Amino acid sequence: MTPKQTMRRYFETWNANDFDAFESQLADDITFAGPLGTANGPAECRRGIEGMAKLMDRTEVLTMVADGRDVVTWFELYMGDGAPVPVANWAQIEEGKIRRVRVAFDPRPLLG
Repeated sequence: MTPKQTMRRYFETWNANDFDAFESQLADDITFAGPLGTANGPAECRRGIEGMAKLMDRTEVLTMVADGRDVVTWFELYMGDGAPVPVANWAQIEEGKIRRVRVAFDPRPLLG
C-alpha cells in the first residue's frame, strides 16, 4: 500500500468504528499530537480515536496530498447538528505503518 492508501484506510476504519483494523495500521512507536492531547503507542492512540468516535458522526476527507512518506489530509469532522469542524492531519508512514500524526484544528466547537 502507498502512504496515501494507508491514510485512506485510516479514515475508512475510523468512520466504520473498526478499531481493531484502525490499530493494526499503527506503528509500535506511533506518536500523536493535537489540540486536545497527545498519545504514544497504538493502544493509547486507539483509545483517543474511540473517544472521538463517541462524540462525532463521521469524518469526510476533502483532499489528501502525499509527498514520499508524508501525507497531509484536509477533512471535516461532523459532530451532531453543528457545522463541521475543519481539520488538517499530517501523518508520516514508514514500512506501511503510521508512525507519526500531527493534527491542527480550532477545538472551540468541541469544547462548547
